[in-house]
Amino acid sequence: MIGNERLTGFVNSLYKGNTPFLDALERDARNDDIPIIRKETQAFLRFVLKERDPRSILEIGAAIGFSAIFMAEYSSPGCRISTIENYEKRIVPAEKNIEKSGYSDRITLIRGDAAEILPTLQESFDMIFIDAAKAQYPFYLKEADRLLKPGGLILADNCLQDGDILESKFAVERRNRTIHKRMREFLKEITASDHFTAAVLPIGDGIAVAVKDK
Repeated sequence: MIGNERLTGFVNSLYKGNTPFLDALERDARNDDIPIIRKETQAFLRFVLKERDPRSILEIGAAIGFSAIFMAEYSSPGCRISTIENYEKRIVPAEKNIEKSGYSDRITLIRGDAAEILPTLQESFDMIFIDAAKAQYPFYLKEADRLLKPGGLILADNCLQDGDILESKFAVERRNRTIHKRMREFLKEITASDHFTAAVLPIGDGIAVAVKDK
């Protein structure tokens, strides 16, 4: 949660843990400095899955498979999840983790660059979770608009960049300026779009949530 660390710690202390498998996978990811969704984001995602009950989910950015396994655990048994990952060093652990989780019958890992794969997809989805290359979020939004069913939901993580989104581009490290610019573009597009009703929430590192209107 962006803001007071004590408040974040207190809020996180209220949440129950996940399954032993997910808890162990989360510990391993933290120890290896592999980014996964934060605890407050997990709580929000668990709530969304229960409330929306999606039957088909597309995840853009699998990493080591934590989020896909998390969504399989807390969604209905009939839910199917497709997740895209391009980084080879993450793909192999993701495949192993999905197999070990027992959800390989519900999770399909698609190898490759999301920028190349998304335009080839024809299936429509109830929910799309965006958590991949931050500079590509405007492109992902265009493809998500095409692939999402009317009434479907988009969740996009890391939208507030630990507060850096508030800063002038000149206050941001040069190597992060493209991400800063593109993320601002994404937030303006998703909140101003005629296709979506959207909100940007200061949960975790910032989540943009949008329902497709048409």
